[in-house]
Amino acid sequence: MKLLALDCAANLCAACVHDADAGIELGRQVLDLGKGHAEHLMAVIEAALKASGIGYQGLDAVAVSIGPGSFTGLRVGVSTARGLALALKIPAIGVTTLEALAAEAANAFPGRAVLAALDAGREELHAALFDEALVLTYGPTVATLSQATGMAVDAKAVLTGTAAPLIAASGHGFDTGPAVATADIATYARLAAAKGPGAKPKPLYLRGADAKPQAGFILPRRSHESGKPGSGEDHAPKGKKS
Repeated sequence: MKLLALDCAANLCAACVHDADAGIELGRQVLDLGKGHAEHLMAVIEAALKASGIGYQGLDAVAVSIGPGSFTGLRVGVSTARGLALALKIPAIGVTTLEALAAEAANAFPGRAVLAALDAGREELHAALFDEALVLTYGPTVATLSQATGMAVDAKAVLTGTAAPLIAASGHGFDTGPAVATADIATYARLAAAKGPGAKPKPLYLRGADAKPQAGFILPRRSHESGKPGSGEDHAPKGKKS
């Protein structure tokens, strides 16, 4: 099976072509963008395909990182993967950033539980705990630093992800894998090939978008009788209060 893997979950805009039967990577293209994945992803895909010598029609599946990560990047990556899968009539396979990071930590510390955690801001972490066989045992979830530290202590876990240094600073003597926001693109390809087709991938959002409607822009409705701004419950905006 020849698989195209995509990752736009964090700062990288990455693609690679992986031959699952031979267990080798055929070609890749990786840009460290930060932003602007939508403008560059198709060119990155074309470069990876050209390096591999494989055309679109030679692909058997598309893999994509589904997060947690950048809201915009995840939408770009997942929508592109699903669009290609639909056009080529091949499956699209989602892999979370946390399981990909855990797989890389497990390579460095085989036979150990792994806690993959990303710094999500607002004093929150996005975390998932994997056992010694890399089976997901808890999460993905939003956790506080103390909750994540407790999970890692109880499981005697190796730490990985951008939040690893924060947890390690608690002084429990943790072993630490890559303290990065996303894994190497080849890791997503290998995990997707092992996982095989399943449900259509969709972005993994563990909390709402940071962008919120600003308060104070809704003018009070006018009373039909007086023509003046109404008051009381009859004129209050419906739904949740901001």
